[in-house]
Amino acid sequence: MRVCVKFFLAALFLATVSCEGPEVQDEDILIVAGIEDFAGHWSFDIEGGWVGWLGVTQYADYIDAELLWKWGSVSPVAHVFLADGGTLYVTRTGQRRMVAAEGAEPRVHTVTHWMEAQTDGETISGYWLEPRPGGVGVDSTWFEGMKLPPVPPAPDLAAVEYGEPVELFNGYDLTGWELIEENLVNGWKAVDGVLHNDAVQTPGEPRVNYGNLRTVDEFEDFNLTLEVNIPEGSNSGVYLRGMYEIQVLDSYGREPDDHHMGALYSRITPEVAAEKPAGEWQTMDITLVERHLTVFLNGETIIDNEPVLGPTGGALQSDVFAPGPVFLQGDHGPVSFRNLVLRPVAN
Repeated sequence: MRVCVKFFLAALFLATVSCEGPEVQDEDILIVAGIEDFAGHWSFDIEGGWVGWLGVTQYADYIDAELLWKWGSVSPVAHVFLADGGTLYVTRTGQRRMVAAEGAEPRVHTVTHWMEAQTDGETISGYWLEPRPGGVGVDSTWFEGMKLPPVPPAPDLAAVEYGEPVELFNGYDLTGWELIEENLVNGWKAVDGVLHNDAVQTPGEPRVNYGNLRTVDEFEDFNLTLEVNIPEGSNSGVYLRGMYEIQVLDSYGREPDDHHMGALYSRITPEVAAEKPAGEWQTMDITLVERHLTVFLNGETIIDNEPVLGPTGGALQSDVFAPGPVFLQGDHGPVSFRNLVLRPVAN
């Protein structure tokens, strides 16, 4: 890890600033000088091979932000502010249950993690800081990336032309596929035209870490059709260009949610709940064109040419304009796929 001196010293200085001074009028703080340089969407690479995303919105009397850090969901931050000197501070909080002395009530601490970022208006860089569990010391992680241009208008999908279809799975072996994490267990195998992931855990035994599977080839915009069978209680995902996860989940009978079957994970909620019960084959028809997403689940339109603002948790790359693989999430539970056919958009 790099040592975060400049940013961390600034944080310590801010913590000791006196509140005494002339009264500040509301109109003096409506717009913070320099925040316009941070406003917008940022996609960045995180030290260690991870991906993040930050969305900063400037309102009339405050600023707000959403953050994706490595994995999980895009979520609102606890607080965001611009300090003197042009450093943007973004905080998230969580609960940590402390070990209590014998006979004492356990304490729950609210732990703050924070980002310290700087920008030239086009690129962003800085550190993410996390207090260590024992309360002594702070770990820092470097990140750097680029500002994303606004998402263009929705394309006319009727006018899109496609090239020759590509059968991603040949039905009898894993030719054209490889594990993303070579050190993890490969639960994937081909049986009778079906691509199975047997990511099964045995009660009472150490957890087995199974790997995600990706195509060797990489693609730009495309239409992808497939069939998927998700067992009861299981969870998987289909990543487009290695960046955008279409959720695969046993969520039959639940209301639409941005974490349920067919959603763009934590970003776009399906318009209707169209999933089938666990254990049944389901069809997905997915189109990604010009940073817009359309998803048909079991013949019903659940996402209709909606803008995609940035990567989702677990993305392999931060550049939303770069080609990338299709990858199948294999570390959450068993799942089966078949008839995976991709039609690339013709240039």
